[in-house]
Amino acid sequence: MRVPLSWLREYVDLPAGATGRDVQAKLISAGLEVETVDQLGAGIKGPLVVGQVLTIEELEGFKKPIRFCTVDVGDANGTGEPQEIVCGARNFAVGDRVVVILPGGVLPGDFQIAARKTYGRVSHGMICSARELGMGDDHDGIIVLPPGAPAPGTDAIELLELVDEVLDIAVTPDRGYCLSIRGVAREAAIAYGVPLRDPALIDVPAHNGEGYPVAIADPEGCDRFTARTVTGVDPEALSPVWLQRRLQKVGMRPISLTVDIANYVMFELGLPLHTYDRTRVRGAIGVRRATPGEKLTTLDGVERTLDAEDLVITDDTGPIGLAGVMGGENTEIADGGSADILIEAGHFAPIPIARTSRRHKLGSEASRRYERGTDPLATSAAAQRAVDLLVLLGGGTAEPGVTEIAAPVSPRTIAMRADHPDRVAGADYGRETVVRRLQEIGCDVTGSDELAVTVPSWRPDLSYINDLAEEVIRLEGYENLPSTLPQPPAGRGLTPGQLLRRRVGRALAGAGYVEALSYPFISSDVLDQLGLDADDDRRRMVRLANPLDDTEPHLRTTLLPGLLGTLRRNHGRGANDLALFETGLVFLPAERQVLPPRLPVDRRPTDEEIAGLVAALPDQPHRVGVVLAGAREQAGWWGEAQPATWADAVEAARTVARQAGVALTVRAGQYAPFHPGRCAVLLAGEQIVGHAGELHPRVTKAFGVPERTCAMEIDLDLVVAAGGETATGPRVSTFPVATQDVALVVDADVPAAEVEAALRAGAGELLESVRLFDIFAGPQIGAGRKSLAYALRFRAPDRTLTAEEASAARDAAVASAATRTQATLRGA
Repeated sequence: MRVPLSWLREYVDLPAGATGRDVQAKLISAGLEVETVDQLGAGIKGPLVVGQVLTIEELEGFKKPIRFCTVDVGDANGTGEPQEIVCGARNFAVGDRVVVILPGGVLPGDFQIAARKTYGRVSHGMICSARELGMGDDHDGIIVLPPGAPAPGTDAIELLELVDEVLDIAVTPDRGYCLSIRGVAREAAIAYGVPLRDPALIDVPAHNGEGYPVAIADPEGCDRFTARTVTGVDPEALSPVWLQRRLQKVGMRPISLTVDIANYVMFELGLPLHTYDRTRVRGAIGVRRATPGEKLTTLDGVERTLDAEDLVITDDTGPIGLAGVMGGENTEIADGGSADILIEAGHFAPIPIARTSRRHKLGSEASRRYERGTDPLATSAAAQRAVDLLVLLGGGTAEPGVTEIAAPVSPRTIAMRADHPDRVAGADYGRETVVRRLQEIGCDVTGSDELAVTVPSWRPDLSYINDLAEEVIRLEGYENLPSTLPQPPAGRGLTPGQLLRRRVGRALAGAGYVEALSYPFISSDVLDQLGLDADDDRRRMVRLANPLDDTEPHLRTTLLPGLLGTLRRNHGRGANDLALFETGLVFLPAERQVLPPRLPVDRRPTDEEIAGLVAALPDQPHRVGVVLAGAREQAGWWGEAQPATWADAVEAARTVARQAGVALTVRAGQYAPFHPGRCAVLLAGEQIVGHAGELHPRVTKAFGVPERTCAMEIDLDLVVAAGGETATGPRVSTFPVATQDVALVVDADVPAAEVEAALRAGAGELLESVRLFDIFAGPQIGAGRKSLAYALRFRAPDRTLTAEEASAARDAAVASAATRTQATLRGA
């Protein structure tokens, strides 16, 4: 919203020496975003005067039409003689009054004016266009002043109000009343502590039943509608200079007297108007919702197919305008003007206007104001202001008939404790200050400790007590609020779950993995690429009602798609050796969908309502996933590169589990998307907590990742629930270790993890660790058999073990393995 300081002073007695920068500082302190202050006419220097064209001589022989003119400039040139000027514009004639700058003058951009010879003649000055004077971008021709312009020689700088300051304000959606000079003037009056001359406080006639007929079929969309008629308007009447200049300063191009007046009132009072050629309106005006499929050609010449939610203005022929957005072409005032003008001033609901504007991609100054909320009580004043200007400037006659349809609306009253702004801001304002500030913005306040605040009609954004508190705080000055640091309660650091996830991340990073974060949105196609069966639980996904990308409308049930996508991008950019990990949530829908409750907005939800909301959410366990491709160890002088294998993926799972204090059991299994013969099932106790291994060749091909890519995914919540405790540092014993090696022969299908578990169970408390260091299969031990060699470490916490104690523990471990897995000592 552009606000000329000269227009603002008409309603507020600003200090005589107050500049645009001063007003900007005051308004910013009050909470308005004043972005810039434009200095108009700063580079203009006279003599710049009104001139009257006396003669025009057309010069021949040049590439473009050139005129040699004599212009009466009064006594401005010191002689009173006509001024000779060469001009290339064609839009003026003998007798027209124009704007002339004489030698010695300066135009914006430090353009010096002097007498000079051009086109074979000497030009003593220049006849000016609007763009040359900084009045706008119109350069089609020079300025022709309307009839009644002052006599030649009159100072044009003052006449055209060329020197001014314009505040450019970025109006936020909740401050729609500031999209008007009236609204900004109110804020300036409060900031300077001076009275406001409200332009809406004018005498208006009441509804008398004799005005133009109006029928409102949708009172929720339009709760107030005023119609007035002016007849006998001079179709050739032009907008006066002051009206054109004010519109130019706020960024509007003058068009015609009737349109200019409607735009002027909109910027002045903040209420959009629409004017119709009454002779082109057929029957009563109506306000209703559109019928699907109806057509309307708007003023921009575009035929639009209307939607059932569109609010339209109609007559007997059908729609004649999109309410609050743009009028129709069939009732516009033609270029030749009209003698009979019908004025519409309505109050429309913000939401339908906003939706219509966006649906038709048709933003306008009117819709910008209506969708933020306009003053419903200003319709009569706006219509009367337009009537007065048409009578004054266009020579029209106001018809006595007045139509005003208004739905009964009760003022909005908010109950608030007088000390509520104090408690919100942490300051001591006091009741007197709170009441005074609320009254300054137009509220009616009654009560002592408990205030009843009736908000003004132009502030639809004031709905709750905190809105009122904000008004008090901003007017008292945000810069005056006390600065206090929040005091966090003691003992509320990171939760155990947060600490565990941080330990897991540090452990994987220390093992050489790089963290990669991905979006939790996927499509069903990636599950096909993973090779999941049709009945796989991971295919049951939560679908977003309003996804960011229609191609990925679901929430993920596994971390692998995101990790594999990251792996593919990095591999495609030349990174061949990759080890990535991600810690994040997956989303698993409940077996039975529960609809969430509608939470209230006027109070804190109850515990039962919050519990109902939580129950409607999908299960969101924490998962850890890794993917590996390429070399685990680089080649060098020390030897060849070591490729990453499924064993590295299993070790990553063990690394995660160790941070939770859990020992994993690893078994062979089959689980998509892993290779059937290279897939490990990860167990914590008897609970399956994840899987690791090498990806199936079809999966690597579908995702475009290297062959032999390995992956792991583990449920961190299940790991913790399986009995994990907070990890502690290892205890270093001062006593020596006793190592015993055993080689056991078992059937080939017996998992090594079962043999290890049997050894641990039999060895007792003296066993410190078990490590599988060799696997052998061959004719020496028989077909269908394999040899597993383990290193057993024994240590006592309080003494040095004897050889007999270590051997006894070893024999007990072997006996347990023989009983549970039918293992035999190799060579026995």
